[in-house]
Amino acid sequence: MKDFTQGISIDGEEYMVPLVSIKREAPFLDKTAERTEDGELYRELIGVYYNYTMSFGTINDVDLYMKLYEHLTQPVPFHTFKLPTSRGTYTFTGYISSVTDEIEKILEDTVRFKALTCKFTAKSPARKPG
Repeated sequence: MKDFTQGISIDGEEYMVPLVSIKREAPFLDKTAERTEDGELYRELIGVYYNYTMSFGTINDVDLYMKLYEHLTQPVPFHTFKLPTSRGTYTFTGYISSVTDEIEKILEDTVRFKALTCKFTAKSPARKPG
């Protein structure tokens, strides 16, 4: 098995950058969930959503970093993401709920950033009941 530590695609744009961590969360979203008078739970499940928190490694190319950062912070409702998984890749539509980074070093004519992290939230369920 080969190690793969680089690369994601956002809206068809490939970013070959180091990935430190891809954390996956699978929340279950209900249309309705309420208790009946006898204490039983009635639940109408919409589905399971796959949301991701991604941490990037150090990107030494300032232009590549800024291109990725500008793409991640575009004020658009949704993006199409393609992320590495155990079965190749997973493609989904979602939105970016937050982006964070911090200045690592201030240079004479620029700054270098580190700890770029973002959260991707799915638009539609990855899995539905039935």
